Amino acid sequence: MFEQDYLMRIIAQLLGAIRRSMEAAGEEDPDGAARALDMALGDATDLDGEALLSLAPESLASVLQVSGVDPHLTEYIARSLMLSGRYHGEAGRADMAELRRAQGRAVAAAF
Repeated sequence: MFEQDYLMRIIAQLLGAIRRSMEAAGEEDPDGAARALDMALGDATDLDGEALLSLAPESLASVLQVSGVDPHLTEYIARSLMLSGRYHGEAGRADMAELRRAQGRAVAAAF
């Protein structure tokens, strides 16, 4: 029961971050939207978000597998990475956009 409550709280936090990022993007702030999602991903995984998001796509997926991140959460992580990639692209950071999209695909494939 406690584990389910914890998982639901983490998913709710991540969904809230996704909603806030979409609001920021709607306000013509894709940079703020991308930063908000990237920070939320670190919070959702209980890992150092900056270090985690700097990893190569396959490495990120491997870290999530061995760190004990709940598999139910990984779908939201993958979707958030893809959305972050979109926002980075809209902000003019093509390299970061491609990295986030590749990370999202790697997480989706791993789980």
